[in-house]
Amino acid sequence: MLAQLPPALQKLQLPLRLRLWDGHEFNLGPAPSVTIVVKDPQMVTQFTHPSLDALGAAFVEGKLELEGSISEVIRVCDELSSALLDEDDGAQPVRAVHDKETDAKAISYHYDLSNAFYQLWLDSDMAYSCAYFETGSETLEQAQQAKFRHLCRKLRLQPGDYLLDVGCGWGGLARYAAREFGAKVFGITLSKEQLELARARVKAEGLEDQVELQLLDYRDLPQDGRFDKVVSVGMFEHVGHANLAEYCKVLFGAVKEGGLVMNHGITAKHTDGRPVGRGAGDFIEKYVFPNGELPHLAMISAEISEAGLEIVDVESLRLHYARTLDHWSERLEDNPRSRRETGAGSGIAHLAPVSGRLRLRFRTWLDQSAPDSRGEGASGRQP
Repeated sequence: MLAQLPPALQKLQLPLRLRLWDGHEFNLGPAPSVTIVVKDPQMVTQFTHPSLDALGAAFVEGKLELEGSISEVIRVCDELSSALLDEDDGAQPVRAVHDKETDAKAISYHYDLSNAFYQLWLDSDMAYSCAYFETGSETLEQAQQAKFRHLCRKLRLQPGDYLLDVGCGWGGLARYAAREFGAKVFGITLSKEQLELARARVKAEGLEDQVELQLLDYRDLPQDGRFDKVVSVGMFEHVGHANLAEYCKVLFGAVKEGGLVMNHGITAKHTDGRPVGRGAGDFIEKYVFPNGELPHLAMISAEISEAGLEIVDVESLRLHYARTLDHWSERLEDNPRSRRETGAGSGIAHLAPVSGRLRLRFRTWLDQSAPDSRGEGASGRQP
């Protein structure tokens, strides 16, 4: 049976055990801390090229099972991939089509899964970006409130300011800015699921006179400089490299002279924005964020400047993002409703239990991204 394993794999010294479909086990190093259970015989030959997208896909599709703490599983699988593959430094940047129809479909694929699904693991306001841990001891709820406060302070929000929230999500920041800072907010999203719940929450808090939310593409925003402040959180990853210039010009056209724009998102490791190595980006593209493209900080900074905006502040929240991902992953894993598998496809409706495949898709993404955000992995994705 050992002869079935690729020779390169047999030479590795990793704390990893392979358990085959017939019960045979092989240790690839002393004191294995992780076990990969190979359920599909065809997977054995794929271990000669253990890309992160192939391993992740096999896990999600049920061809592999993993035993061990999730942090150790991610670390060992990353070492396995790194030992047998290069970093794909010759990969070319992706320049996908990003028209309104394509972007709307991509947003719907990710954000319209079900509000109930995201409620399983996000905080009560459903903030879907990194939290802000001022001391490191905060709960996720406390850190997300601190994040809202941090953003509003950076924007120097004042009572009566007209704030544009580009990619408003479930409206947590919009409601916070209105409630705590007295701002008037106009928010936009492309997700129908988000908009429905966000509007309901605005109404429940009695903020309808201060907060207006619409289903609108950023390219259709008014360009008459009517907004005092503009905030975009976790949205420009969906814009695409080819549209960054237009995106920045839209922000410039929306804000009044002397106003402030806050752009917050995830940036790339490579200056040309090419995908991260060893298939990590491919997994995210297929299973989590289709058509997502991350620009490097230098790339987005150049486009912001060319659009006529002056950069006055840059802050990295990378370590805050890593801690946020840990919280999200733990909450998704620990929530009993997320572990009751339906056996159906990956879609869920209303309060139905989450399918195992959908949970695995998001657990794999969250747990793979967390060490990268701490600088321990390969992707270099930074918030």
